[in-house]
Amino acid sequence: MKKTSVFQNGLIWFGAGVSIAEILTGTYFAPLGFGKGLAAILLGHLIGCTLLYLAGLIGAKTGLSAMETVKLSFGRKGGLLFAFLNVLQLAGWTAIMIYDGAISAGGIGGSFRLWAVVIGGLIVVWILIGLTNLGWINRIAMAALLVLTVILCGVIFGGGAPASATDDSLSFGAAVELAVAMPLSWLPLISDYTREAEKPGAATLTSAVVYGVVSCWMYVIGMGAAIFTGGSDIAQIMLEAGLGAAALVILVLSTVTTTFLDAWSAGISAESLSRKFSGRWTAVVVAAVGTAGALLFTMDDITNFLYLIGSVFAPMIAIQIADVFLLHRSSGNRSADVRNLVIWVVGFAAYRVLMGVDTPVGSTLPDMVLTVILCAAAEKLLPEKSGEKTTA
Repeated sequence: MKKTSVFQNGLIWFGAGVSIAEILTGTYFAPLGFGKGLAAILLGHLIGCTLLYLAGLIGAKTGLSAMETVKLSFGRKGGLLFAFLNVLQLAGWTAIMIYDGAISAGGIGGSFRLWAVVIGGLIVVWILIGLTNLGWINRIAMAALLVLTVILCGVIFGGGAPASATDDSLSFGAAVELAVAMPLSWLPLISDYTREAEKPGAATLTSAVVYGVVSCWMYVIGMGAAIFTGGSDIAQIMLEAGLGAAALVILVLSTVTTTFLDAWSAGISAESLSRKFSGRWTAVVVAAVGTAGALLFTMDDITNFLYLIGSVFAPMIAIQIADVFLLHRSSGNRSADVRNLVIWVVGFAAYRVLMGVDTPVGSTLPDMVLTVILCAAAEKLLPEKSGEKTTA
């Protein structure tokens, strides 16, 4: 199999970070004001991208896809639960991204339905080209996005006093959690790409750092747009700045390069469910389903979706981190690791409870600390002699 370079992995995660969904999520931070909002964005991404790096490192060391690494902690059949949940969340993300991209592109010119179909079709083209063959296409796309997003920053931060006032509608802890949630949503995907790298360790670090920097940038653009222009309609801001066709390039390319990863990884996760599934053609189906979902449903507020992702995948990766890096145990040859599944259920419930507690670091970090402690305590009190040992 053709391997991807460190540079290619950086391009992949640059494309993942540049997205309308991240810009729109950034607009939610405006009530905090620029200073506190920036602090929440940076803290949340520091937490989220550290977890993203550790998740990618597991795949890099083992050469396994993201959902195959999950089976190391939950067993062959236990891991199927998370593969199924991952396919669902990725299908959801595909629909959300196409919806956001089509709404924004339609605000500049053309109909929403037309742009939804165009974006969905371009995602299918990306899928058929394949991850390792994107090469020059990704280079051109990323260069265009870099230039155009710099221009967008200049438009938003080019001068003028804040047009919106701060208020108490969003707490600092809730804002941190919204910042954690976006990198957390990529946790069940990153190993799908780091496992195919020529230099897995370097590619994993590059992926996490590039994504973290770019994602923060997108959040700040969204927050700045809401604070300094008084609005959250990115398409309208671009139009008023006279970007015209360039705005369409930003909106369409950013949507395609990000959503391609969602659909592609949905296909890889489906392969974990059954060998009968073709990853590439499942990805095409997910892109088609996502396009249909975008056309049929309204998806203007995704905060609850982000929190649901956090409650599912934060305790999952906490258990993986504990098993691989602390306890050095593996359940890859078992049917199911009941102990870890029970701990995950507790972690899921704890996250939902913590959502109602206003902590300065959000819900993910406290939930993961609790989950890791439960894993360590369970290993001490209920050791399983049949478990394999890992060398990670």
